Amino acid sequence: MSAVVESIDRIRLIAGNTFLEAVRQKFFNSLLLISIALLASSTFFQQFDFGTGELKFITDFGFGALFFFGSILSITATTQLFFNEIENRTALTMLAKPVYKLEFLAGKFLGAHMLMLCFTLVISIVLAGMLYWRETELMARLGDEFTEGRLIRYGDIFIFGFLQWLKFGVLAAITLFVASFSNTNLYTIVVSFFVLIICQLQYIARDAYSSMEAGVGSWLVKVLGLIFPNFQLFNVGEQLVFNVEQGLPTVTLLQITAYALVYTVAFILLGQVNFRRREI
Repeated sequence: MSAVVESIDRIRLIAGNTFLEAVRQKFFNSLLLISIALLASSTFFQQFDFGTGELKFITDFGFGALFFFGSILSITATTQLFFNEIENRTALTMLAKPVYKLEFLAGKFLGAHMLMLCFTLVISIVLAGMLYWRETELMARLGDEFTEGRLIRYGDIFIFGFLQWLKFGVLAAITLFVASFSNTNLYTIVVSFFVLIICQLQYIARDAYSSMEAGVGSWLVKVLGLIFPNFQLFNVGEQLVFNVEQGLPTVTLLQITAYALVYTVAFILLGQVNFRRREI
């Protein structure tokens, strides 16, 4: 029992140091500011007088910005935080102590994931604040269209943010897996972005081959569908915020959460297998 507690303490310390290192990076701060500025710029379209349609536009714009910049940050920050330890030889010093390579990877992942939690939370709060401000103004000007109260369910914005955070966790785990056998930052980033594209678009291949007869092609698609997580499952924005009649069922939310956790743990464990064979 004491060995487990000590292992958790080591992971916590690595994660904390990784998080502090990540927050100090200029790239994180720059990307966060760019994301907020771009999100705020969406209010520029209020001059075209879209009415209540402006709220839907700002929401979609904000969700898109969260996914786009969050994916960039998740891959690049995880890669940089991993290779900084390798290039500075601090990983060698750390692993010379009673620190297992799985603990090292888990700590790096948790540190990067906490960074993504901060990023996701800030963007969600900014988006919710902007929508509340614009909806209040529209209610004063177009009171007839708000007879049943506010149109936006603000809690759904944070539900969507939570699901994106889970997706960023899977993406960070995939990045660590690639980094575990890669020798350069550039290779890790490029491969991770290719995997992101595959995960984001694999549902198209599934739909295309769903009607085909059982064969090599059909089995190949099924195998690839198991290897690469389906990120389309996390894109539930259409079922949130404005769908007043029915939100996202709790069962669906729990299923997506479990799906993300399974892939996250699987890729970290696979990365640990590669990392154990690697000479530092």
